[in-house]
Amino acid sequence: MRAKHIVANLPVPDIEAAKTFYTDFLGLSIEEFNMGWVARYTSPDTGANLQLVTRDASAPVDSVISVHAEDVDAAYEEAQKLGYEIVHPITTEPWGVRRFFVRAPDGNVLNIVAHHEETD
Repeated sequence: MRAKHIVANLPVPDIEAAKTFYTDFLGLSIEEFNMGWVARYTSPDTGANLQLVTRDASAPVDSVISVHAEDVDAAYEEAQKLGYEIVHPITTEPWGVRRFFVRAPDGNVLNIVAHHEETD
C-alpha cells in the first residue's frame, strides 16, 4: 500500500465548540468541509491540517488517522492477505469516499480512504 496523505482524526464531543481553538489559535482557518460529525481544518499558509470527529457516521469504531491511498481496493486486498483485522469493510460511502477501516497490530484503527475523484 502507498499512502498519499495522512490526516489526524481528533475526537471531540462537539465540533462547533472545539473549532475556534484549532482555527484561531493554530491558524487552521480554512474549513475544507464540515459534515456535522467530521470537519477538516487547514492552514492557508502551511497546508497543515486535521479533522475533528465526534463519531464516525457509518463505522462501528472511530479511527485515529485517515490515510489517503493510491489504490484503496488494492490496499483492502493487501490488508486481508496480510491477515489484518478489517474493522469496517470496504464501502463506497454516500458522501463520496471509498474506504475501509483496519486495525494495526498496536490496536490503532486506521481509515484507509480514497475520495471519488481519486478513484476515477
